[in-house]
Amino acid sequence: MNFSILIQMLIGAIGGLGIFLLGMKYMSEGMQAIAGSRLRRLIRAVTDNRLVAAGVGASITAMIQSSSVTTVMVVGFVNAGLMNLRQAVGVIMGTNIGTTITAWLIAVHIADYGLPILGLAAFFFLFSKNERVRNTAMVFLGLGMVFFGLELMKTGLKPLRTMPEVHAALSSFQPDTIWGLLKCVFIGGLVTAVIQSSSATVAITITLATTGTLSYETAIALVLGENIGTTVTAALASLGASTNAKRTALAHFMFNITGVLIMIPLFYQYLWLLGKISPDTLPIATRIATAHSFFNIFVVVLLLPMINPFAKLVGRLMPDSKKKEQTHLTYLDVRLLDSAAIAIQQSRSEVQRMGVEINKMLKDLREAIEDPAMDKKREDRIFHKENNIDEIQREVVEFISKIMSGSLAHQITDEARKQLRIADEYESVSDYIAGILKLICKLKQNESKLSDEGQKELIELHNLSTTFFESVAKAYENKDIDIFVKVQSECSSLIHSIKRNRTQHLERLENHVVTPMVSLIYMDLLNAYRRLADHTYNVAEVLVGEK
Repeated sequence: MNFSILIQMLIGAIGGLGIFLLGMKYMSEGMQAIAGSRLRRLIRAVTDNRLVAAGVGASITAMIQSSSVTTVMVVGFVNAGLMNLRQAVGVIMGTNIGTTITAWLIAVHIADYGLPILGLAAFFFLFSKNERVRNTAMVFLGLGMVFFGLELMKTGLKPLRTMPEVHAALSSFQPDTIWGLLKCVFIGGLVTAVIQSSSATVAITITLATTGTLSYETAIALVLGENIGTTVTAALASLGASTNAKRTALAHFMFNITGVLIMIPLFYQYLWLLGKISPDTLPIATRIATAHSFFNIFVVVLLLPMINPFAKLVGRLMPDSKKKEQTHLTYLDVRLLDSAAIAIQQSRSEVQRMGVEINKMLKDLREAIEDPAMDKKREDRIFHKENNIDEIQREVVEFISKIMSGSLAHQITDEARKQLRIADEYESVSDYIAGILKLICKLKQNESKLSDEGQKELIELHNLSTTFFESVAKAYENKDIDIFVKVQSECSSLIHSIKRNRTQHLERLENHVVTPMVSLIYMDLLNAYRRLADHTYNVAEVLVGEK
């Protein structure tokens, strides 16, 4: 074998594969940025209806052009408790259909236009100021790189067909016997497991078949193995995850290997049927794409009715862990980071949950102000929630920081910054609520109490603060920026009430109605409510983009 030709082949093949994989990444990220809201709607549409779940899996995979990203997302959702095993199995079945779109993209004979598409898309991506145009350009940039990478691989691998050593090596990988078929399936699975992209291995298979290096029958056998190899990505994603997440990865493997095991004894009848569906007069790339689609659709149609017993079997094979699994305060999972549009929505849900917990703290705090008796359970509940909110904020900040470390659309970046700021403001609000409780407890511990007028004023002030916070938190939840005028009015009323209370309290102090110590605590309470109002108002300003 000529060493220089071998080096040229490796450069072309590896370089082409790298450009292909990078193109798939750009296509996926661009589609996620464009279809982010649709992805969220699709995920919410997942129910226990197996057809809906499979349809969602196929749609998301076809949209973002990556079954690996979809399956990793599903493992993340199961690990976060947002999806049950039965739903996850349905979605994963659908991803196997959605991933066949890539083979059809490769089969379309426009590889010669890969470089012009790449160049034109790069021009719009670099110089356009419109975010949607840039995201669309990213999709076509990726598409151009996919076709250009395929062309490089095709050119680089062409010399293989004239090398007798290669033909001698490949002759042992002919699916003309069961043993030969199993070897082809194994090689297809192994290469896919190493590359962790079934799209890439399908592309390599089609390229080798197009150049005449692989026979059609061998290519079909390799594609069967590639369906097994692609399950490695989900398995890796499930490491360190919950038992249900691991069951999801196992279900993915079992589903794909079951389909292959069904097809192996029927392989030669399968080839005969494919010959009827796509005769040898068609281009070999089209025939391989047809076989890829037919196999995956056939397996889904065959196994989808058995999704319930399938999920139960997976549950028995992987029983619940005897060790108590660690619980997390948030439903955030790094596995969701592969889809920024989904990840940023999930972190938003956690920021909203901080607001819900603060509302509960305010309710408990009102009871503490009204009730002169010490209630240890109630007080511990407030302090516990304050600690939880601190932890949620930490997890949210870490999660969003990881999101922002990648290449993001401007819209997602802007939303991430807002979430960081609002999480910080919410955490400060919870701190002041805990601080107010400490002041109330201090009064009770010293067997002191506010005057009747002071008690009444403080309850009214607390009610105003609660209403104000609820308005802002609801506006953030509903993305209602038109509420700002109302928020400004509520904040002005609240600050005016604080000033009035301070004046009336000083009058009581002059008249010796309250002791100096009670006076100091009351003034600290008013200051705490003022700071609580400031942080709440900051959330409203972030919501409307004023700060």
